Amino acid sequence: MIKKLLSTNISSLVNTNLSILILRVGAGLLILTHGWPKLLKVFNGDFSFGDPIGIGAAASLVLAAFAEGICGFLVTLGLGTRFASIVLSINMFVAVFFAHAADPFGTKEKALLFLLLFLVITLTGGGKYSLDKNVFGK
Repeated sequence: MIKKLLSTNISSLVNTNLSILILRVGAGLLILTHGWPKLLKVFNGDFSFGDPIGIGAAASLVLAAFAEGICGFLVTLGLGTRFASIVLSINMFVAVFFAHAADPFGTKEKALLFLLLFLVITLTGGGKYSLDKNVFGK
């Protein structure tokens, strides 16, 4: 058992596709808790929001709502996973390095963790247990 835990062979310890599923669904659902309120703001016509990259508050809100709400839902389902996670990675990059650039590390830490999660999902794709696999095949 100890030998298995210390092994560097990933397939000897875990099911890689199950790990990708847990990561994808967990990250997707967690980012939805940030995206849903932004989507509601857009639908209610309240466009008050920060403007971290100088494109206007309304455009910034719509892009963040699309990334965190729509793309977060797509990542959760595993549909268009790589596209959606690239969009989310860009969104989190902006959050870390522009919106929270002057903030202490503890404030930007959550966005940085999301950035890392979505970069890994971009590299792995949706995995075997995703709609990508069922819709697009291999």
